[in-house]
Amino acid sequence: MTVQDVRAFNRFYTGVIGALDYGRHLYAPYTLTESRVLYELAHAPHLDAADLRTRLSLDAGYLSRILNKFEEAGLIERRPSETDPRRRSVTLTGRGREAAGLLDERARETVGALLDTVAPEDRPRLAEAMRTIRGILGDGREPRSGEVVLREPRPGDLGWIVQRNAALYAAEYGWNADYEGLVARIVADFAEDHDPHLERVWIAEQRRSTGEAESGAGRPVGCVMCVRDDVPGTARLRLLLVEPDARGHGVGDRLVRAVVGFARGVGYRDLVLWTNDVLGSARHLYQRHGFVLVAEKPHRSFGKDLVGQDWRLDLHGSGV
Repeated sequence: MTVQDVRAFNRFYTGVIGALDYGRHLYAPYTLTESRVLYELAHAPHLDAADLRTRLSLDAGYLSRILNKFEEAGLIERRPSETDPRRRSVTLTGRGREAAGLLDERARETVGALLDTVAPEDRPRLAEAMRTIRGILGDGREPRSGEVVLREPRPGDLGWIVQRNAALYAAEYGWNADYEGLVARIVADFAEDHDPHLERVWIAEQRRSTGEAESGAGRPVGCVMCVRDDVPGTARLRLLLVEPDARGHGVGDRLVRAVVGFARGVGYRDLVLWTNDVLGSARHLYQRHGFVLVAEKPHRSFGKDLVGQDWRLDLHGSGV
């Protein structure tokens, strides 16, 4: 591949994007960056300015001007964070949710019209090519020393998911081998029969040295799955796990964000999950991403008396 190859692709893709936004109506009356800020606030609530700067790689002053503009227009509210009083959380108002919803609807209609021009038999190949580009130039790019990257599972990783789930939940909550059996069945079902275009597994891998980065080797520190639910149009988040020494560094947030983005991108309407009330950190993470608790039920499982919880995220809604 040469520089000319990349530049030729850039010119082509820029032309496609320009055609999608012919007449510049797609983001109006907002700029592209302002639209991205609204999108993040709609789909990952309970953010603060620091979160937005990190996600969008924005200059602090530029982001501050955007947020001031939004606040004056009644699109957002800013208040002290519940978890860190030194920060101010940013949330959309009703008017802000309407604006974000309109932009999202325009984007879905526009991209849907583009996909209508692609033959059904070519769509899986197109989706795979897009994932390949994102994997190589995005999460798959050479990481810095100590960086955590998200990648697809390699041989042996599915076994690691079973082993680490069993070991960690036994150590931290005293769950017995029944839980290991459940995880093994979930993983086996995925390994034996899954649709790679609608179901995925992510491994969070920490690469501590330049040598590991160059060889693609590192230490798994987390995982999550997205699989089809029995309800049509619904995806299920399963087996979210972060190693104890990797917690507090945003790994769980990135894993959940990966599932939400994937599920929304492939057209699911809802994303659901089942957890237990003793998993406090996980529940708070789901809440930050807009999941809503829809049901609770006591049960006796894994050698413990627990309260199971069903959570749901409307992928085409406001995200709050």
